[in-house]
Amino acid sequence: MTAKPAFATPAEAREALTLDDIRSAAERIRGAVVRTPMMHSKTLSNIAGCEIWLKFENLQFTAAYKERGALNALLHLTEEQRKRGVIAASAGNHSQGLSYHGTRLGVPVTIVMPRTTPTVKIMQTESVGGNVVLEGETFDEAYAHARKLEKEMGLTFVHPFDDPIVAAGQGTVGLEMLEDQPDLDCIVVPIGGGGLISGIATAAHAIKPGIEIVGVQAALFPSMYAKLKGEDMACGGDTLAEGIAVKAPGEFTSKIIGELVDEILLVDEEELETAVSLLLQIEKTVVEGAGSAGLAAVLANPDLFKGKKVGLVLCGGNIDTRLLANVLLRDLARQGRLARLRVTLQDRPGALFRVMKEFDDHNVNIIEIYHQRIFTSLPAKGLITDIECEARDREQLDALVKALRAKNYAVSLVELN
Repeated sequence: MTAKPAFATPAEAREALTLDDIRSAAERIRGAVVRTPMMHSKTLSNIAGCEIWLKFENLQFTAAYKERGALNALLHLTEEQRKRGVIAASAGNHSQGLSYHGTRLGVPVTIVMPRTTPTVKIMQTESVGGNVVLEGETFDEAYAHARKLEKEMGLTFVHPFDDPIVAAGQGTVGLEMLEDQPDLDCIVVPIGGGGLISGIATAAHAIKPGIEIVGVQAALFPSMYAKLKGEDMACGGDTLAEGIAVKAPGEFTSKIIGELVDEILLVDEEELETAVSLLLQIEKTVVEGAGSAGLAAVLANPDLFKGKKVGLVLCGGNIDTRLLANVLLRDLARQGRLARLRVTLQDRPGALFRVMKEFDDHNVNIIEIYHQRIFTSLPAKGLITDIECEARDREQLDALVKALRAKNYAVSLVELN
């Protein structure tokens, strides 16, 4: 199979991926991947001001849609290619899907991952039979090493996105969405290299001409956005959405996206964190940063989606548990439900007790207390006390701060970056 097909025109690229290809892929992979649910969210709809329908691709066995394209590619291999094995470069989800189905079909799978890949994705890839090689700091460096090993070992390279066979498998997500909810006005899809949105856009426009397709990228990695707009934009940084942190988008996919996708939106890190937290709190479902991008875009651009029936793809759920805990706690801090108050006190008996009395009077729970006597510019008899606390909401916290200041305490709120 060809890893990077070159097409002179968008029409040629579109012809390389058709609705028939996607329907054939759906038949080919039927029964081997989860036919994930598509559900309406009343609460998120009320918050967003539009009708929100969620496609739970985080419920795949490997917790990501990537299984679809990976399996479709494996089922296209010749017998000789199966014996030799396949190789891929991946930030995680493609690797798990390819490893899982490769092992199931008896095809050896080698995966090259960036060293920055979350531990959970490395462990899960190995647990389903993949041989993981860590190389480079970015996907692009891992990709270059994988192409080198491909030649040295005689393996078949399975591209994570820039291949019509892979994109056809991903497009089966769009088929299912419109089968379950045919009157969608819009589908919002995260974009890394562009395989998922290429497949969905191809299927959706063929089934329902005029449907709106909106792509989403992390603001730190606006690669497809910049490519299609002809702009030179920096790509890099520690994004929560590492699954779509791709510096070099696909050539094949970019042509389809340029013709079939109406708009690409960028979301910042705080918006991604808020969306991850909301999906867990409201829908009781765990998504990774990339999986939250669609909801983040809708919440950040309410006027674009107001009153529409919007389908969101929760494309993956592989997030490190410690990172998820940090995201949830940071979101509570933004809501004012968790806070760190910095109070200047005199170092004398009863000083801290009197401050604690104010917390008690306002029914604000104290979690941790930190004293700083040495590393401070205060006089020797002064100290700084940081108090981590838990309030019902921001109004309750503000009332406590106001009361402390009314009693002449110097109080400041330690803000998140």
